[in-house]
Amino acid sequence: MGKSPLAKALRRLHPEWSKRLQPLVLYNSRSPRPGELDGLDYHFRTHSQIQAFKADNRYALLEVRGDLQALDLEELLSVLSRGDVFFEGNPFVGMTMLIHPRMKDVNRISVFLSPLSRDEITYLKAPELNVSLEDLVTDIMRRKLLRRTHRQKGELSAKDLENIERRARSAYSEMQQAWNFDYVIPNHDGEDCEHWDAFYYPLGDARNSLKAFVALLEGEVPAGVERWDAELLPSVN
Repeated sequence: MGKSPLAKALRRLHPEWSKRLQPLVLYNSRSPRPGELDGLDYHFRTHSQIQAFKADNRYALLEVRGDLQALDLEELLSVLSRGDVFFEGNPFVGMTMLIHPRMKDVNRISVFLSPLSRDEITYLKAPELNVSLEDLVTDIMRRKLLRRTHRQKGELSAKDLENIERRARSAYSEMQQAWNFDYVIPNHDGEDCEHWDAFYYPLGDARNSLKAFVALLEGEVPAGVERWDAELLPSVN
């Protein structure tokens, strides 16, 4: 939903914030994607290696879109003792950082980037439209992931398509977590969109999302930033 390109745009256009916000690197059981580096994007390990962390309470383990991930709480708290930390990634890890007992005294700003705005969701929920929000969100993410993966790899394998479908079907349940975050930024320009970097300066929703995020870091709440309630997205069977 535009998290990675937002982080890259922040480094490129707001180096003062990028230097201040130290990155948080998680462990991940999946293989690196094109352009990803071990130790920079994730600590890539085997599933069994990460599963072994379960016996050590310094780690929080999560199943994320079919992958096993681990958050090193000791490392996180150590980095926080020296300054601020920036994490961009899936909301399940974000939720762990919000509710974990060892994080209760940490000051933080939590932001969720959503492919739909609150107004769009309210409109699409109208009974006369007969729209399945879960199916719509899945299709939105499926199309974005197909475009992005095709740009990265060209021809897609059966495994690529299976992974895309799994991630797309996770999107609605991830959006249902958005109300737990301090702020929601609607952003239609996902990672597949050239608005982030084709012209060096972001355009469209990419630009608006970057501006809103920087404003939040500076203590402002700009127009367009939303707060959601738990009832906005209906539960599904």
